[in-house]
Amino acid sequence: MIEKTIGIMGAMPQEIEAVVQLLDDKQELVLGKRTYYSGKINGIKTVVVFSRWGKVAAAATVSCLILEFNISELIFTGVAGAINTELKIGDIVIAKRLIQHDMDARPLMPQFEIPLLNKTFFEVRQEKINAATIAVNHLIDNDHLSAAINPKTLKKFGIGSPKLFIGDIASGDKFFSMKSDKESLIASIPSIKCVEMEGAAVAQVCYEYDIPFTIIRTISDTADEQSAIDFPLFVKDISSKYSAEIIKNIYKQFG
Repeated sequence: MIEKTIGIMGAMPQEIEAVVQLLDDKQELVLGKRTYYSGKINGIKTVVVFSRWGKVAAAATVSCLILEFNISELIFTGVAGAINTELKIGDIVIAKRLIQHDMDARPLMPQFEIPLLNKTFFEVRQEKINAATIAVNHLIDNDHLSAAINPKTLKKFGIGSPKLFIGDIASGDKFFSMKSDKESLIASIPSIKCVEMEGAAVAQVCYEYDIPFTIIRTISDTADEQSAIDFPLFVKDISSKYSAEIIKNIYKQFG
């Protein structure tokens, strides 16, 4: 039987710093210009690493986790820009499916289809969605949220009662800051909840190696010209704490 080893990737350095603090017996190993932190959380072998930004960097990082550290499961946390108008800053999206919005090999194959795999979306296993749902719902319960994050800090970013969404996430090597780009993506893929730069690439690698994965994103902006928050402060004070609390809540479910 393969020993459970969980890989945890974060989209921002500050997010993995909060998770690294959860590790017991921490060790560090530098490979490919990345520092991998290994240890145990709740007695379970865990490796934590900053993914770096973009699809190539994230794919390289998860490949190393699989091949060098023999992970049996992957959890990715990070921030994302809202595409669906229902989403607000501070809301959380758990990926149901992931798609690479910048993959286009037409006319050789349909838009968004991954060459040789005949897949457009990469699906998350339902049991992983269920576990993440329990973890997120526990965090955003009013009593738990105010204990994890100072209510004044939440108010500063306009976060009152954050909501959980489960749906499709799009990834690509493009930062969305124009409403026209956002509208174009919605027109092409109406089911998309949010957009980021790594998740679908990570999902593809995990799919090819048959590794279960979970992708959880905190909405940091609205992916258009109206985004006007202090992003570094949001990551430090909100999303990093979200990540650590969600990870703790997921680990509580492991038997």
